[in-house]
Order: sequence, then structure tokens, then C-alpha cells
Amino acid sequence: MSEVLSATTITITVNGKRRELEAPLSCQQLIERLNLAGKRVALERNGEIVPRSRLSGQQLADGDRLEIVVAVGGG
Repeated sequence: MSEVLSATTITITVNGKRRELEAPLSCQQLIERLNLAGKRVALERNGEIVPRSRLSGQQLADGDRLEIVVAVGGG
């Protein structure tokens, strides 16, 4: 008998758009997946701001609601 390995997926909402992603996934990994690494971003998870220093340690869970804002300079 062969074993079937299935990836665990979670469904989260990012800026109002539902996404199905493979878990485990941290907030930092999500930012990288969205091609936002290196940019000035603010991330809110379920109504609470996640400090930049904690992005790598925050594991996303099924049903999480995220808002990600990218700071844009200008004058």
C-alpha cells in the first residue's frame, strides 16, 4: 500500500480576498509569497497589529483575516 501525503491547507482572507494556502505559514512567509519582502508593510491579523519583530513567529490559522498595508513615499 502506498501512503498518500496530503498538504494541510488553510483559508485566510487578505485585504478582503480569500486565499487558500499551504500550512504551516507564518506572517513573514506570507509577505514573502506576496512579493512584499523588503517593503515597508504593516500587517493586521484579526484586528490586531503584528509588530515587525514578531512576523516570523506568528503562524497563520484557518479563518484568519489579514489587512496588509504597504507604505508608499511621496511628496
